[in-house]
Amino acid sequence: MFSTNNTYYSLLATIFVVLTFVFPSEGQLSATFYSNTCSNVSTIVRNSVQQALTSDSRIAASLTRLHFHDCFVDGCDGSILLDVGGNITQSEKTAAPNANSIRGFDVVDSIKSSVESSCPGVVSCADILALAAESSVSLSGGPSWSVLLGRRDSVTANQAGANTSIPSPFESLANITSKFSAVGLDTTDLVALSGAHTFGRAQCQFFSQRLFNFSGTGSPDPTLNSTYLATLQQNCPQNGSGSTLNNLDPSTPDTFDNTYFTNLLINQGLLQTDQELFSTNGSSTISIVNNFANNQSAFFQAFAQSMINMGNISPLTGTQGEIRTDCKKVNGS
Repeated sequence: MFSTNNTYYSLLATIFVVLTFVFPSEGQLSATFYSNTCSNVSTIVRNSVQQALTSDSRIAASLTRLHFHDCFVDGCDGSILLDVGGNITQSEKTAAPNANSIRGFDVVDSIKSSVESSCPGVVSCADILALAAESSVSLSGGPSWSVLLGRRDSVTANQAGANTSIPSPFESLANITSKFSAVGLDTTDLVALSGAHTFGRAQCQFFSQRLFNFSGTGSPDPTLNSTYLATLQQNCPQNGSGSTLNNLDPSTPDTFDNTYFTNLLINQGLLQTDQELFSTNGSSTISIVNNFANNQSAFFQAFAQSMINMGNISPLTGTQGEIRTDCKKVNGS
């Protein structure tokens, strides 16, 4: 009787494994999600990003940031793309971390249009953001990874959530760590994903507090390299335009590499939250920064994994949400 029971339970376990393999759970994303319904989606997205890069060297960093700012607010659901209209009374686009700085929406619309021409009503805007981020990084010299797919699009936006959940360039390392932890990301994810500042630009307003009167001291941030400080003070004079752009990585501004981390070692992190990763005494982030600065492949491997981890934050799947026809608005609005 005992052995019969064992055989019975063994058979049940086998059936369960087979069923799980054939019919993955509703909440599970998969690299092959569109293999039967839109098998060329990755190619369409990659070609569109490549085309956009020919006229806008910033677009790769901008698209990567869009995915990041989407995922940190109620998960990777494309909510950042929604304009005000219909039931959307407040857009995430105008939340403080995004207003007048988040960009790339026209490229997302162009990608969506190309995807819709090929596979109408199939691919979500949330998945397009995830694919565009991977293309942006790999086309700029960074790592490639298998993007997990199957997200659906939200029918709501959360401006208040965008104001509180997206990490700000003015925060302490402890606060930033808490925001990452709140969405299930650890310290390695925090350091690796910060490495996306190896390309792109930042406006003066996001770091000018470091240049003249840091934390009310009347002096610049002491963790800023003095030569670099002088350059930044020239680019961003007191009472100058807060929107002037500066390279996040002064060495290789449009290339995805590990020089972001080697810059931190010589106090050339642009944002307060960049330099804090290396200059916060006793922080567990210091050894990770050192590792990535000395080993680009370790950074690339960690970054790819952390992008997958971030892409897994609370996706809508199955029958949740919808597949938007136009990324800017909820269907039927």
